[in-house]
Amino acid sequence: MRVLCVAEKNSISKNVSQILSKNSYQMENTQNKYIKNYKFTFNFPRWGGDCEVTMTAAAGHITKKEIPSSNGWNNSPTISVFDCSLETIYTDNDGAEKIANNIQSLARNADMLMIWTDCDREGEFIGWEIVKYAQRGNPRFNLDTAFRAKFSHLEPNHIRQAAINPIKLDKLAIDAVDVRSELDLRTGVAFTRILTKGLQDTIRRLNSRNDGNKNDKSIISYGPCQFPTLGFVVDRHLRIKNFKAESFWYIDLKVKKGHSKYNFTWDRGRLFDRLYVVSLYQDCILQNSSTVTVKELFTKPKSKYAPLPLTTVELQKDCSKYFKISAKDSLNIAENLYTKGLISYPRTETDSFPRNMDFKHLISQQRESSEWGEYANSLLNDPTKFRIPRRGKHDDEAHPPIHPVTFQSNLVGKEKTIYEYVVRRFLAACSLDATGSMTNMTVQWGDEIFKANGLVVLERNYLEVYKWDHWDSTKNTVPNANIGEKLSIVSAVVNSGETSPPQPLTETELIALMDVNGIGTDATIADHIEKIITREYITKEKKKDGRSYKETLHPTILGYSLSVGFSQLGLDNISLTKPFLRGDMEKDLNGICNGTKQKGQVLENTLKVYKEAFKVTERKMPILIKAYKDSWNYTHNDN
Repeated sequence: MRVLCVAEKNSISKNVSQILSKNSYQMENTQNKYIKNYKFTFNFPRWGGDCEVTMTAAAGHITKKEIPSSNGWNNSPTISVFDCSLETIYTDNDGAEKIANNIQSLARNADMLMIWTDCDREGEFIGWEIVKYAQRGNPRFNLDTAFRAKFSHLEPNHIRQAAINPIKLDKLAIDAVDVRSELDLRTGVAFTRILTKGLQDTIRRLNSRNDGNKNDKSIISYGPCQFPTLGFVVDRHLRIKNFKAESFWYIDLKVKKGHSKYNFTWDRGRLFDRLYVVSLYQDCILQNSSTVTVKELFTKPKSKYAPLPLTTVELQKDCSKYFKISAKDSLNIAENLYTKGLISYPRTETDSFPRNMDFKHLISQQRESSEWGEYANSLLNDPTKFRIPRRGKHDDEAHPPIHPVTFQSNLVGKEKTIYEYVVRRFLAACSLDATGSMTNMTVQWGDEIFKANGLVVLERNYLEVYKWDHWDSTKNTVPNANIGEKLSIVSAVVNSGETSPPQPLTETELIALMDVNGIGTDATIADHIEKIITREYITKEKKKDGRSYKETLHPTILGYSLSVGFSQLGLDNISLTKPFLRGDMEKDLNGICNGTKQKGQVLENTLKVYKEAFKVTERKMPILIKAYKDSWNYTHNDN
């Protein structure tokens, strides 16, 4: 039996070949210098035992859809892009046609076809592309006769099990990707053309006032995920720009017991009516000017939960927050660690481990570390320290949460940083929550209530290994007193302050907003952020924040004017810079995947909505032009 195996990239093809062949394989070059063919023997029980295997690879997507040249910029009305037929061409990656020819050629002599692409939607679609080109060489191959290996990391036993227990490609996931790619193509091309044609001359003319560059022909690119992403940044910018500070007042109380002083917080917090606060303050003084009475005192257990298993979104948020590594870079680095066999597949929405996961084995891999090896040993040797990780609420049923697979000590730079983070996060998830006790005291001054509390950390548990979480005992915050006891007032004053404007958006916050609003997926969020930066719709600014630096996101003139201009077009719930339309589309794509929505229905209905938005945009283009002019003039003080 001859089996053709095809991976998504050559690095995976090579690693899988090494594992299945036990490093006994022959390598052949192909017409594409980056793709190799690996030949070896492997025992497939379902196919009668030892089989002759040829393993090769694609390089991501082999083909893509494109608008035909007959519907080019100047050949037909832009709106025709929504209805014209599409053509399929080879992707721009190096040698896609040579990759296709290699698969077609190898398929001619194969009896079985096994797909080894990543187990996500895109991987399913790339697997379908591979099947189509294999079918050209061997008509017997189709979705019913091809198999796919389901794997999430490159640990040898896991790979061997994936090889001998293959499944089928997911036709519904393939349909969802097909719909998404067609929608993104048609809407992207249509709105890019109309925005570029409508705004390019104005942008070029105004910019030439500063730099004299009258030949600027920049494309004003539209993306159905990028524009809502831009909208989040502009919304925060507008909240800051339109913010008006309000004054507030509060009562600040300090008491003493013995030689120690203690601060208490007013139960009302802060009020925006000065006269009312002063009136309450005066009533307290009249009733009792020198002491407060302890009304409540209790101590209760307190816990700080160990982190949930790690998802892609959490990885990106934390790498941005803790290490100032962008979402795009963090995901690329994690994928490098995955292809090296060090961590599991890093594109996952799942925050619950499979119930049969061998946690002790994974922990044992980390005992060699000079930094966290001792802690890993304690989890293995002390049954009171280890616990099965908590289960979250998300499961994409494709990959487990991100976790370490093997130990590696010679990493450097950002790879070392992210690998350490993944390991420590996993060990923390396998640890007990931190525990403590919280003492709460309530005192009364006049008719007003004031509170103080103090924390004593009893067991640090997961905090011993997860160094980015902080939870410490508070010192001298609650006096040692009894209910009914009188405490002397050190000071009681009415203080004032002003509300503060929101802070500019950080990448961590942006990722969270995109995730909760369904803009992009765990695998594409980083790409959308990167695109609006490279398209110069937003910029990153780095400012000193204590001892470190904080990166915040700000709209450019173009990004700001596009978002504000679209908000003035009267598109309501289909506004292109708000998350509602794209969020609904992502729900529809999930509906295709679970079989509750039909591919054709979703495509037709969504294109109809975008087409109507396009007509409004085309008709009201002067509003977008004015928005850019106003933004440019405001920024350059050109009145």
